[in-house]
Amino acid sequence: MSFRSDQTRVVVPFASRRPAVVTPVDRTPLRPVLIVLHQETSTPGRIGNALRAMGYPLDIRRPRFGDELPDTLEAHAGAVIFGGPMSANDPDDYVRREIDWIAIPLREQRPFLGICLGAQMLARQLGAKVAPHPQGRVEVGYYPVRPTAAGRALCPDWPARVYHWHGEGFQLPAGADLLAAGDDFPVQAFQFGNAFGLQFHPDVTYAMMHRWTARGCARMDSPGAQPRHQHFAERAVHDAAERAWLTHFIDGWTARVPQPMMLQAAE
Repeated sequence: MSFRSDQTRVVVPFASRRPAVVTPVDRTPLRPVLIVLHQETSTPGRIGNALRAMGYPLDIRRPRFGDELPDTLEAHAGAVIFGGPMSANDPDDYVRREIDWIAIPLREQRPFLGICLGAQMLARQLGAKVAPHPQGRVEVGYYPVRPTAAGRALCPDWPARVYHWHGEGFQLPAGADLLAAGDDFPVQAFQFGNAFGLQFHPDVTYAMMHRWTARGCARMDSPGAQPRHQHFAERAVHDAAERAWLTHFIDGWTARVPQPMMLQAAE
C-alpha cells in the first residue's frame, strides 16, 4: 500500500531549540527511536549521537540480517532508515519489506526520517520513481543544496554544501513539499506530513568519511565524484554548518506529533 495526498499543506516550522536546563517534568524516560541499518558494521553516526545526547534510547535493527520491524510505532518516538550500497529498486525481499513497512509511520503520522537509501525508499512508498542519473553522474563528496521557501520556513540556516554518497535520485512524490534542490539531482530534501527524506548524508562522522573513502574508492571514479582529498578539504569548510543544521533539524523532528490529516490510501 502506498500513501499519497494531493492536498495543499502548510509547512509548519520546527520549534526553537528546547531549553538546556532539564526540569523535573522533563525526567520522564523518552521512548526509543527506531534505527534501521543495512550493513553489519553500519552505525547511526552523527544522527545517533544527536539523539543519544537528547536522551533518546536507540532501538537498532537490521532487517537485512533477520531483524523484524514493529507492527506499530506507538512505543517509539520515531524511526530513521539510513543509507546503504543497495538500491531501493533491488528485488531483495528485505528491501521490499522496508518500503512496505514505511506505510506504518505514514499511517500513524509518527516522525520518520529517510537518509539517502531511506529517502529513496520513502519516495518509492509514496509512488515516486527512483533511478540513476541519465548521464551516469553521481554525487560523492560535497555538493551545493538550495533550500526552497518551504525549506527555509521549516528550518533556517541550511548549509551551502552537504555531504553526499549516491548514484541514484528520486522524483518529488505527489503531495510532498520540496525542501531543498540540487543540480544533478534536483530533489535533495522533501517533507510529507511528519515524514522527511534527505538525499544527502548529515549523519557522516569524520571516522565514517575515512572508512567510506577508503573502502568505496571505486565509486570515486564515477562521473561527477570528487577525489578523496577534496572530501576532507571541503569538510573543513562546510562541516560546522552542516552539523549545526542537523542539530536544529533533529530537535524539531523529534518534537513533531501526529496531527489530523487526510491521507488517501491507494493500492
